[in-house]
Amino acid sequence: MASPRLETFCCPNRDAATEFAVSFQPGPFGALSLGSAAVSLVFAVLQVLPKRRGYRRLGQYPLPRPASSSRILFIISICDILGCTGIIVRSSVWLGVPSLIERVSVTNNTDMLPEAFCVGSAMWIQLFFSASFWWTFCYAVDVFLVVKTSAGISTIVLYHMITWGLAVLLCVEGVAMLYYPSISDCEQGLQHAIPHYITTYAPMLLVLIANPVFFSRTVSAVTSLLKGRQGIYTENERRLANEIKIRFFKIMLVFFVCWTPNIINECLLFYLEMQPDINDSSLRNIRNAALTTWFIMGILNPMQAFLNTLAFHGWTGLDVDLNPQRSRELAWDSGSTSVPNTMGQNPVVGTTLLYQSHIQEVQKNTMGNGQQHSDAISVLSEGSESSTVEIHISSELRGDVDADGESLENSVRH
Repeated sequence: MASPRLETFCCPNRDAATEFAVSFQPGPFGALSLGSAAVSLVFAVLQVLPKRRGYRRLGQYPLPRPASSSRILFIISICDILGCTGIIVRSSVWLGVPSLIERVSVTNNTDMLPEAFCVGSAMWIQLFFSASFWWTFCYAVDVFLVVKTSAGISTIVLYHMITWGLAVLLCVEGVAMLYYPSISDCEQGLQHAIPHYITTYAPMLLVLIANPVFFSRTVSAVTSLLKGRQGIYTENERRLANEIKIRFFKIMLVFFVCWTPNIINECLLFYLEMQPDINDSSLRNIRNAALTTWFIMGILNPMQAFLNTLAFHGWTGLDVDLNPQRSRELAWDSGSTSVPNTMGQNPVVGTTLLYQSHIQEVQKNTMGNGQQHSDAISVLSEGSESSTVEIHISSELRGDVDADGESLENSVRH
């Protein structure tokens, strides 16, 4: 799991609350963390691999994602997978070589391997889960921006600078202050450790507080856009708006479920740390609650990798396509395409669904003499490569395709 207590544990002169939590049943705790991380890793990798038959669409109205959004979701999944990998390695070593971890508690130990592994594995896990938090925040911002304003392709570069820069900066700064003046002789005191905990939980709290606001405002803006498109708000538009709302709700639900136990556990351990004797009988319920949330964290934190892919894409199936030639053809960061006319006077507009490492084409077939076609509304701006959400509305139009249809073709080709 990802907790600043595991970095604090690397100090031989660690505080009593950290010693109490980390040293309680390390074998079962390591086994639970290892099992949860392994299951999450396997299914998350299966989710992001290209499929032969495409992935499950969200209801009747899929939400195509152009290049930048697909990259953001793909990077979030990769960060989660790398974080799970760190948990698997650390838990495996803790279970397989318990003497290595025991030597971390030895003061003035000349063997630097135990401390190096302890610090390195903890920083690896914190770095990638922290980056996942920042990318999740950027995803909410991008969704909102593409609805309200126009953003260029350079936006994704800005997101990279923000997420990786802040993740590395906060991780290194927090660890440097925690291990001052040295790992073998960390400075004592709660005030000394507080900056490290702030740098760990700041991006998590940012997502918990800011993302619901951005998602809520995005849904409101999309609803207004749908109403203004045809001047009416039909059952199709209402259903589409509800599906967008449900998708955002799933993303936040996964985040709340996986990371709220961390905040509760940290509050409990901080309370114990401020007591003169954490073993006092009056603190029994607090200790039990802290240990319970500690084990819940070990299970739920790694599961974010798999649960996030479910929230983003639904279940994509097990029909994995490992054909390298097809993978090259379906490059995940390619642009959108259009499909030539094969059924009469009106074109069939195929809009590209970017699913992380490959493209799935969704075709809206026309019928008869052009009485139906799909209006592709880019919520950001037509033709913008950084658009995050495109909405498809099936509407019945009488007569032939007018200039609006030509504008649609142009936007799809760009």
